[in-house]
Amino acid sequence: MVTIVRAAAGDVELVLGAAELFDGPPVREHTLTFLNSPGHHLLLALDGDDAVGFVTGVEMTHPDKGTEMCVYELGTREDRRREGIATALLTELTRLARERSCYGMWVGTEPDNAAAHATYLRAGFAGPESVVNFERAFD
Repeated sequence: MVTIVRAAAGDVELVLGAAELFDGPPVREHTLTFLNSPGHHLLLALDGDDAVGFVTGVEMTHPDKGTEMCVYELGTREDRRREGIATALLTELTRLARERSCYGMWVGTEPDNAAAHATYLRAGFAGPESVVNFERAFD
């Protein structure tokens, strides 16, 4: 049975222990900053004490639009994919976004990531839209 929980400032060790879910191992300092930042949300899917998925959302507010939720990252442990965990995480983030008066949610993903496209469509997102992404890295 998977339970979705919202990580709080006191859950740093829980997040650090879920390292295999992230692109790279979470860094304690960054994790603390994220969990202590207003408008930053990290939801974990737990099977008992075992983290099997996560989603992060960041509220973004603009003067003429209000606040929307950006789905920053979504991950499910490889051996637990196709069980509805990602959809459950997105459903809970959607509930949280509505609770926090966000007017909508958005997410970006790679054009060839068929699994992500299917997950987001299943969770009620529209798309995909054609966009161009520009990046600027700092040393």
